[in-house]
Amino acid sequence: MENLGHLALLLAAAFTAGALNAVAGGGSFLTLPALVFTGVPPVVANATGTVALLPGYLAGAWGFKDDMAPPPGLSMKQVVVLSLIGGSVGAALLLFTPDATFRKVVPWLLLAATALFAFGPQLRAWAAGKQAADTAPAVAKAAAGMLMVAIYGGYFNGGLGILLLALFGLLGQTQLNAMNGMKNLVSALLTAIAVVIYAVGGIVQWQQALIMMVAATLGGYLGARVARQIPAPMLRWGIVATGLVMAGLFFIKG
Repeated sequence: MENLGHLALLLAAAFTAGALNAVAGGGSFLTLPALVFTGVPPVVANATGTVALLPGYLAGAWGFKDDMAPPPGLSMKQVVVLSLIGGSVGAALLLFTPDATFRKVVPWLLLAATALFAFGPQLRAWAAGKQAADTAPAVAKAAAGMLMVAIYGGYFNGGLGILLLALFGLLGQTQLNAMNGMKNLVSALLTAIAVVIYAVGGIVQWQQALIMMVAATLGGYLGARVARQIPAPMLRWGIVATGLVMAGLFFIKG
């Protein structure tokens, strides 16, 4: 990489993103803007940042392997298949999105993801309330919800974890470890298939992706220890502020 300043920015963004994803999520708020600000086209930046964060999702899924249980209305096989199909569709949509269009969409996606993150607890509470009134969700409803969230995740990763936790709560899942396990599994599956499609489509800058992948992995293991010392509300609102600032910069730049 020619510019040492750009290298430092990407390493710092990926390291911090890995730590954030290990604790609370929100890593995409840093990796995508960092890549764009170093001159990577928006669509390629989205794909490259997703590749960089994949090891974290895989590690998280492995860590919860003993707690995983599918939500009511779906079998484990159905969750896997829907995740792969949805991730494929979302990634294919990204391939066919022109950079100019994606540049206009990015700030709105960042705002939506930031709102999801900010109001995640309320969203999960709402989902639990809905589940209390409907304890036997139809398989079709569960499958449709899973598929739509997976498509979103294959296209744009921000806020995915909050959406998945809300969906699982709405479907009637109550065990937090099982919900987190499935969240990590689905994130890993749809991200993995999306990465394959991104690679085949030639929209991954591998030099940046591999450098950021190492930094994100280190961040997940080391940075999370520091992040855990930060009070949860402060960490949450810090991530929200980051999302708002990044969205604002994209609005200005777009």
